Amino acid sequence: MRPLPRRSVLALHEAASREGPANQRWYRVDLTPSVHVDRGCFFTETEYERRAARRGALCVFGAALLYSLGGLCIKVIPWGGMAINGGRNLIALLVIGAYLLLARHRLRLNRWILLGGLCVCGTNVLFSVANKMTTAANVIVLQFTAPIFVLLLGALFWRRRPGKMDVIACMVVLAGVLCFFVESLEAGDMAGNVLALLSGLSYAGVFLLKELPDSDPISSVFWGDVLSAVIGLPALLGEQALDPGPLFSLVVLGALQVGLAYILLTIGLRTTPPVAASLISGIEPVLNPILVAVFYHETIGPLSLAGAVIVVGAIVIYQIMKGKAQGQPEG
Repeated sequence: MRPLPRRSVLALHEAASREGPANQRWYRVDLTPSVHVDRGCFFTETEYERRAARRGALCVFGAALLYSLGGLCIKVIPWGGMAINGGRNLIALLVIGAYLLLARHRLRLNRWILLGGLCVCGTNVLFSVANKMTTAANVIVLQFTAPIFVLLLGALFWRRRPGKMDVIACMVVLAGVLCFFVESLEAGDMAGNVLALLSGLSYAGVFLLKELPDSDPISSVFWGDVLSAVIGLPALLGEQALDPGPLFSLVVLGALQVGLAYILLTIGLRTTPPVAASLISGIEPVLNPILVAVFYHETIGPLSLAGAVIVVGAIVIYQIMKGKAQGQPEG
């Protein structure tokens, strides 16, 4: 749908001022709510919503790109998982606090926001600790069960029946991730694998932050990071290796991989449905080992490359089909 020319809209309003009260009522009720202004152009409600949806998807994608930096930075920090998680969340709090001040967003707290904060904290802690107890491949594969948990939680608590396209996309993306790591997937430590699976459940809760009643996703992220920092602070104070390299990596983790990434994710969740957001984030478990391979010269086998193509292709096709479905007129 093409944007309405400025002259056409102005002409309609000028005509309304010259008409009687009955006709003016038509202009007030039907025209004004359906028009939005963006960069000097007028757009209909449908076009405006599509643009907002695209921006939201880009924010979620940007968050996934930043999340994928975790593997690179954690490799050069010789600390325990709890210490790393505590340090990065302390730094992330500064970034998120600055964002709240700049955006003039009032920090809130209620039981639903606290529940969301527990999901954020669980994701942070479980992922960091599991990485020290089992292989990174196991952790990423098991955490990326999040889209499946999103569908299950949506059906269980919101009585939301998943669409056929959502279910198929989840299955294809999950198959691609498994294919990507099948060459390096090992049994690992059972406790670590269980924690990684639980991190997938808590990660699904992160994607559902906007769906909670009386919610405020960025406040949930802030309180979740506070809990993560408090839990990890004792381990952080016990670390002795404070070389510049690990400290720089910790700053990158806190400022970008946690702070900015969560800000982008909460912005994206305003217009991106939870299932779609979790699928778009499927780029993270693919990019993470690819970046490690590029910078640390770890080889990637042909099956892993095939898995990467499956995941990226499924996400792109899903977004295209979803966009076309949303653009179709109702009725």
